[in-house]
Amino acid sequence: MTTIKVERAAQAPQRAAYASIEPAIGPTAQLLVSGGDARVLLDPQHGMNKYGCRPVPDATLLAFGSSTASIISEAGYAAADQLRRRLLVEVGREPHAASHARELNRVRAELLRLCDVSDLPGLEVAFAASGTDLHLISAQLASHGASMPTLVVMIDAAETGSGVPAALAGRHFSSRTALGESVIEGSAIAGDGTTEVVSVPIRRPDGTPRPAADVDADFEALVTKAAAIGQRVLLILVDLSKTGMIAPSPAFVAALHRRMPDTLDVLVDACQFRIASPTLRAYLEHGWMVALTGSKFLTGPTFSGALLIPAPIALRLRGKPFPNALKAYCCRADWSPHWTAAGSLDHVANFGLLLRWEAALEELRAFRAIPDAEIASFLQAFAQAVQHRLRSDPLFEPLPVPQPDRRPLAEATGWDHIQTIFPFLLYHPATEAGKLPLTRAETMQVYRLLQADLRGQHGFAITESAGDVLALRCQLGQPAACGTRAGVPVSALRLCASTRLITEATAQNGRHAAAVINRALAALDKAAMLVRIEK
Repeated sequence: MTTIKVERAAQAPQRAAYASIEPAIGPTAQLLVSGGDARVLLDPQHGMNKYGCRPVPDATLLAFGSSTASIISEAGYAAADQLRRRLLVEVGREPHAASHARELNRVRAELLRLCDVSDLPGLEVAFAASGTDLHLISAQLASHGASMPTLVVMIDAAETGSGVPAALAGRHFSSRTALGESVIEGSAIAGDGTTEVVSVPIRRPDGTPRPAADVDADFEALVTKAAAIGQRVLLILVDLSKTGMIAPSPAFVAALHRRMPDTLDVLVDACQFRIASPTLRAYLEHGWMVALTGSKFLTGPTFSGALLIPAPIALRLRGKPFPNALKAYCCRADWSPHWTAAGSLDHVANFGLLLRWEAALEELRAFRAIPDAEIASFLQAFAQAVQHRLRSDPLFEPLPVPQPDRRPLAEATGWDHIQTIFPFLLYHPATEAGKLPLTRAETMQVYRLLQADLRGQHGFAITESAGDVLALRCQLGQPAACGTRAGVPVSALRLCASTRLITEATAQNGRHAAAVINRALAALDKAAMLVRIEK
C-alpha cells in the first residue's frame, strides 16, 4: 500500500506539468495517435498501432476486422482534419482546454442525437480513451465509498478484452494512462482495493457456446451470494462479445435487477456498438449504464469510448466526491458540466480523443441516413454469403454464434438481430492421419500474412492464377482464443460487417452490395490459400 501511494505521489508533478503546458496542435495524423494508453502508439518500424492500423487512410486494404479495429476512412480523416483546422483558428483566443471542452460538448450532443436518445431526461455521457477505460471508470464509480469490496461479475476475458479484468479490479491495464502518466501495469490505481472480479465462461472447452440458461444460472448464483452478505454488485452484460455473443441474457438481467434494485448495478458492454437505437434506448430506460466505442462497428480510429449513464445512476453518483484514482484517466471535459464532482479533474485538452470521436461520428452520420430495412437486407445477404463460404470449405469451421436475442427488452425487428461477426477456425488439409486445426500461433501467422501483398515474397511458390489472391491485403479481426480441438488450443479469426461497408453497399440503390460481398469472399479465399500453400 505504501509503495502505491509513493508511486502516485511521484506522478503528481507530472500531472501538474501536463496541465500547465498548452500542448501544440500538431498534424492530424499525429493527434489521432495521442491521448490514449500504450496501445495507441505506433510501432516505429511499421508505423502501425498494436492492432495493425495506421493513422491515415488506406483505400487498398480490404477492411473486415471491425470486431478489433479498422483503419480510418478518407471521410473520417477529412472530418478529423477539418476539426483540427477549426481548432487552429482558436489558437490565441482561448486556452486549448476551453476549445476542447466546447467541441467535446458538441460531440456529446450529436452522439445522443444520432443514437435517438437525446430526449431521455437526465442522460449523461462521459468520454474515455477506450472501452477498457470505460470499464475502469464504471467500476470505480460503482465501488467508490463502499464499506466492503464491490463484486464485479463478467464473462471470461477471452470474449471481452485482455485488460478488462484488471481495469474492473482497479488496476492499471497498460504501462501508461490516457493522460500520459507512466504507471506500473497490473498495480492498483488506489491504495485500497475495493473491487472483487469474478468471471463466467460462455463457451465450453471446445469453443461451442454454453446454454444461455446455464450462463444465467452462474451469474445468478454469484449475485445472490454477494447480496446475502450485503455486497454491492456490478454486473457486466456483454452485447456483443468478441465472437458475437450476448451474455448473460438481457431478459434474465432485467428480472434480476427488478429483484435487487438496491444491490445491483448493470453495465452493458456494447463497445462493439452493434446495436440499433431502439436497443440502446431499451437498455438506458432500464436504468443501465451503456459503454460504447467509435472504433469497432463504426470503424472510427482506435481508441474512443463513451459511457452513457441514465438519470437514476447519474443522480446517485454525480454529487459524490470523484475517485482520485481516475485523475490519470479522465480530464474535466470528459464529463458533462452537470457532473460537478468532476471539477476535481485536471482542466486539460485531449485533442486525440476528440478527433477520433469526430471521425467516428462521420461514419455514424452516414450510417444513420440509411433506412433500417436496407441495412437489414444487406446484412442478410452478407451473412448468407459468408456462412455458405465458411461451411462449404473443409479448411474452415464456423464457430457457432447464437442469433442475438434481446427480447423482451427489444424486439427482433431491427437490423441488430442479424449476425455481423463471423468467427471461424482454420484446419490443415486432411491427411490419412485425420484433420487437425491450426494452432494459435499458426492462426496468428495467417492473420498477419493476410494483411500483406505476398506476390514475389520468398518462400511462396505461387501460380499466376494465385497471384491476384495473394496480392490482396485483408484485415480480419484478431484471433480470439476459443478452447481446444483435438487437443490443440485454437483461436478463431473473425470476418465482420461494419457501418462503413453497409454505407458503401447500400449507396446508389444497393449497386455496390455485390462488390462488398465479393471482397469478403476474396478475403476468405486468401485465408484458405495461405493454409494450403507450400511455404
